[in-house]
Amino acid sequence: MEFEGIGIGISDYKMLRLRKNYFIDKTMFIKDIIDNQAGVVLVTRPRRFGKTLNMSMLRYFFDCDKKDSKELFEGLKIMEQGEKYTLKLGAYPCIYLTLKDVNVDNYERMVTGFKSAVLDAYREHMYLLDSDKIYQFEKDRINDILYVREDQETLIKSIKELSGYLYRHYEKPVMLFIDEYDVPIQSAYVEKYYEQAIKFLKNFYATTFKDNSYLEKTVLTGVSRVAKESIFSGANNFKVFTVLDNEFADDFGITSEEMDKVIEDFNVEDEKDEIKKWYDGYRIGNVEGIYNPWSILNYLTDKQLKPYWVNTSSNDLIKMTIKKSTTVKEKMERLLKGETIEVPIDLETVINGIEENENNIWGLMLGTGYLKVDEVVNLAEGIYKVKLPNYEIKLLFQSIVRSWFNDKVIGNDLNSILKDLVELNLSEFEKKFKRLVEEMFSYMDVGENTAENFYHAFVLGMLVGLKDSYYVNSNRESGMGRYDIMLEPQDKSKNSFIIEFKVADDMEESTIEDVIESAKKQIEERDYESNLRERGFNNITKMVFAFKGKECKMQVV
Repeated sequence: MEFEGIGIGISDYKMLRLRKNYFIDKTMFIKDIIDNQAGVVLVTRPRRFGKTLNMSMLRYFFDCDKKDSKELFEGLKIMEQGEKYTLKLGAYPCIYLTLKDVNVDNYERMVTGFKSAVLDAYREHMYLLDSDKIYQFEKDRINDILYVREDQETLIKSIKELSGYLYRHYEKPVMLFIDEYDVPIQSAYVEKYYEQAIKFLKNFYATTFKDNSYLEKTVLTGVSRVAKESIFSGANNFKVFTVLDNEFADDFGITSEEMDKVIEDFNVEDEKDEIKKWYDGYRIGNVEGIYNPWSILNYLTDKQLKPYWVNTSSNDLIKMTIKKSTTVKEKMERLLKGETIEVPIDLETVINGIEENENNIWGLMLGTGYLKVDEVVNLAEGIYKVKLPNYEIKLLFQSIVRSWFNDKVIGNDLNSILKDLVELNLSEFEKKFKRLVEEMFSYMDVGENTAENFYHAFVLGMLVGLKDSYYVNSNRESGMGRYDIMLEPQDKSKNSFIIEFKVADDMEESTIEDVIESAKKQIEERDYESNLRERGFNNITKMVFAFKGKECKMQVV
């Protein structure tokens, strides 16, 4: 099928197909769902990885109420798989419930959001009011939901009761699809009404799943794998498939093979390497080289290499956990350098108190798309080597580091500090920078073996504010060594900078002045400026930062 444009933000499968928008054939997900023997299937993937579109696709394929479904799947892979699969087309009544909008700041609004989501699901089946197989008192209950008159008890029972009505009306079991099931959970934790929310959700899911003989199969999608005991204790034959599992591995995101076709279709072969640098790098199960679809579609529309996913995805929980965990902060600098780190990962996320459990934090970051597995170290103990998947995520990490400043800086305008730096008002810059260090650092933040990394991350995060006019490079080779930070102006007539860090070891008697001299000697002997001069940069300022606890001193070489 010839395509007509890109349907950015369109998650309704039928609309996408009828408008002939660009579509990557993911219909083998339907086959994978049919083949899977679990009664309740939960698939977790990062945001904007095609979960909602795939769930909409399932709905249009299976739903016996969708009269035009066959034409929506003509020419696609699922129709080539034989009668075992094609006979399932239009074979079941379906309930589709999306909780993506239940992202609210208090419990009352959460309940209202649930009512709205359930209302949308019931609207799809208003014909039940005319069914002679539905009793009048049941039609009254349906009307209570349609007119938003239901009490909380009716709301909790609503999806189970709807599945019963559909089973009786069609004399067929029901397919239930719940999209973004964990949005209310994460919002409740961030906004501090978790206990109320989890009690409601436990009752809702226990009622929906327990002894519900009307359901053929349930498929849920979300970002995180919430521990089964927390809300799914009533679900039998329940299976979870995360980014570490092989099943469904190529059903979400854009695989390398699919990306080759995209690049050809949109004639962007010349940008292939840059596209890979920015948006590739994900690994799901045993499938390497998966691209972020949201970023790719936006790039193909704008033809600009810039962050797209990180500007749209909800990362409040990620930011909160990173800020509260000293252990995670200490390892972020290594990740920002492009290194691989070895961490314990538990993808069965226990949201409550997550920032106190390092296994859960790394698991959440992996599952939500901020990390990728590079190597399995010990599967039994859940030890993995992980790294940042691509440049887009690196920019996100840098922005999180910078947000620490926005949260903690008192009486300092970060932009004015950066302006003093680039305009060489260095005495004013040093004065403000010292105040910033005093206000932000605490001895608790700086571990004995990680001090230099911490200070490096601190300054690197601050310098992210220059990204529109400077390239901020860290730990790259130049001359006869590796500099700590190089600020390369996009305009060669502007000032460029080489910055070196040194931290006084508390176990030694070295003074901060000794540390300054050592850093200056290192910059000169290793000729860090050679890389800049070779490329035509002449206005080079070499700076050293020396730290001892909260004490800081800066000097120009």
